[in-house]
Amino acid sequence: MENKKELRNWLDAFGLDHPLVIAGPCSAETEAQVLKVAHQLKDTDATVLRAGIWKPRTRPGNFEGVGALGLKWLQKAKEETGMLTTTEVANPHHVEHALKHDIDILWIGARTTVSPFMIQEIADALQGTDKTVLIKNPVNPDLALWLGAVERMYTADIKNLGVIHRGFSSYEKTKYRNNPEWQIAIELQNKFPDLPLILDPSHIAGRRDIIFDLCQTALDLNFDGLMVETHYDPDNAWSDAKQQITPATLVQIMKDLKIRKEVSESEDYQNKLQNLRAKIDIADNQLIELLAKRMKVSEEIGHVKKSQNVAILQTKRWNEILGKMVLEGNQHGLSEEFVLKLFKAVHQESINHQQSILDS
Repeated sequence: MENKKELRNWLDAFGLDHPLVIAGPCSAETEAQVLKVAHQLKDTDATVLRAGIWKPRTRPGNFEGVGALGLKWLQKAKEETGMLTTTEVANPHHVEHALKHDIDILWIGARTTVSPFMIQEIADALQGTDKTVLIKNPVNPDLALWLGAVERMYTADIKNLGVIHRGFSSYEKTKYRNNPEWQIAIELQNKFPDLPLILDPSHIAGRRDIIFDLCQTALDLNFDGLMVETHYDPDNAWSDAKQQITPATLVQIMKDLKIRKEVSESEDYQNKLQNLRAKIDIADNQLIELLAKRMKVSEEIGHVKKSQNVAILQTKRWNEILGKMVLEGNQHGLSEEFVLKLFKAVHQESINHQQSILDS
């Protein structure tokens, strides 16, 4: 799929002077709940009302959505408020019902994006329609898989496309429900700058107290919009209660967010930026040189281990290094999460170098 400006047509058609805001409950629970949330969002920055209709959970036994019945509630909310509507579809059956009830925007969830089989079936079911389709990143951090889903839709002549960044699952515990892995979204932006990019802070956060910070980061990275789970009584929501906020909180978040300029023509700004970027380039080169030196030492260690028939991995030594570097990083203002990722990558590269010595 070539980078095409037509991908932005549906978003530009809104003529918004602020990022697109999609808001509404995680799940459509009752008709009264959907209508109440819709009316509370009607005069806010929210343009699109979202609600999950089919909600298969990670484990069975929890509330899994009201099904197609909820689409009628979204239709009624649209009639009464004028808001556009969106819901998740995971198979051609869902698509058929969504089209029948004239849902404006369909989104594809992370668990569906991982399957090219399901993506193709959905693309085939949507072929010939003018619906907007938003594709969430796959559960695992795989940019090619994410873009592959977009390309399948585009090949099916679906041109109103966008992507939703909702973070990636990880076995490691962090402060996020799903790690943002911002660099993957940035790489996607670099490849296809005209593909609208929307943040889902609710699923990244997993809790409401850091939603604002995530939204601000997204705007600082030039995201085009936000999809925020919003409920008039979040604590008693039937699904994902901890990550939902009230419409009033959403309004306050929108007021507090700062939209940055993409560039500044100020000569002073350009000079300062150029000087600082030169310093970054020098530091980056030094980093590469230091890492190369470290790997040379690792190779020497590999030769010593080989001579004594010693295993590569020394768990005690590795744990000592990791603990020491986390403390050292903290003293220099580096987060534990960053230090762990960095040194795990360095450690893996060291193992690779030593393994090549033992195998030679």
